Amino acid sequence: MVQRVPLSELTSRMSRFRQRMDRAAPEWEVTVLFGRINQYYFSGTMQDGVLLIPRDRESVYFVRRDMERARDESLLPGIEPMSSFRDVAERLGCPPQKIHIETEIVPLAHLQRFRKYFPASEIMPADPHVAAVRAVKSSYELARIEQAGQIHRHVLENLVPELLREGMSEADLASKVYPVLVAEGHQGVARFSMFQSDMGMGLFCFGESSLYPTSFDGPGGGYGMYPAVPTIGSHRRKLTKGDLVFVDFACGVEGYHTDKTMTYVFGAAPGADMKAVHEQCVAIQNRVAEMLVPGAVPAQVYQTVMDRLSPEFLQNFMGFGSRQSRFLGHGIGLQVDEQPVIAKGFDEPLQEGMVFAVEPKKGIAGVGMVGTENTFVVTAEGGRCLTGDHPGLMTVC
Repeated sequence: MVQRVPLSELTSRMSRFRQRMDRAAPEWEVTVLFGRINQYYFSGTMQDGVLLIPRDRESVYFVRRDMERARDESLLPGIEPMSSFRDVAERLGCPPQKIHIETEIVPLAHLQRFRKYFPASEIMPADPHVAAVRAVKSSYELARIEQAGQIHRHVLENLVPELLREGMSEADLASKVYPVLVAEGHQGVARFSMFQSDMGMGLFCFGESSLYPTSFDGPGGGYGMYPAVPTIGSHRRKLTKGDLVFVDFACGVEGYHTDKTMTYVFGAAPGADMKAVHEQCVAIQNRVAEMLVPGAVPAQVYQTVMDRLSPEFLQNFMGFGSRQSRFLGHGIGLQVDEQPVIAKGFDEPLQEGMVFAVEPKKGIAGVGMVGTENTFVVTAEGGRCLTGDHPGLMTVC
């Protein structure tokens, strides 16, 4: 049975986007969305096509393939077939001089093919405006994120400990977690906006593996399968008693994600130093969560928390060695890495309904990456956790 996004939801999203464009780019003429995630957000379906949002008329989703599926899945009134961008140009009529597009993701060759029929004098970014609208989640969206969070909590806090076995590899653990996660309701994929970033099953690391550098901008690391697939986990690294186990992946329901990291200590109690560092990371998470209220400024939240940390603790905080990430949390929704970010430079106040993954972590030489990550929704009382309240560093015998 097809799960359709309600028409009222689509109408609200489009209305808020138009209001945002009127405020931020008062002379805008038309926005053209090529990205399938953004097309899904505004239409409720994800096809090979282009979504046209003119300023002075209704939006139209032009679909190359597949029209039958698009009309079955979407309640958007304006869905029309296209064979090429010529059809879109003919439908629009007088070509606009200013076009907003997703400059972060549209390849140059694709844009050149489009501009053959839309020779606009100005191409401007639509990305920040779409991101700002998507950042505030509706009750419809929050319901899906909360469902993802419940699955996430159950799998990481209750089921993963039962899967750990001495001698298994990181890849073995990943291969056991994936079917369990899907059986519980995970959508099977995690989507990211970062350029050339894919993450099949996140990171499954034993011990010092979680300190190994990756190109992904996050505090954790991992050997991965091999250089061609630097994620999931290694077939060679085996679990031994006393190992720190670091598991970090996203969970999704109907497109919407939560992000969570859990740590475990296999076959032994955590050492005092490891426990102390981990507990400080959890305290940082809780401090950030308390500040996730409407009107708070992400950059100020970041600076306030960072200023309280000692120079000693800041070494290997949010990464290991020189590979430290400069944030404490990130927006999350249809993609795992959304706007805004709890970091310097993000100065627009928070709004109720925004959702963040907060992930303070610290590397310990010879041990691995300790710390935590959970997903929170902004409320008047502070961030409400959607992914469970277990502090992590769970002892598994």
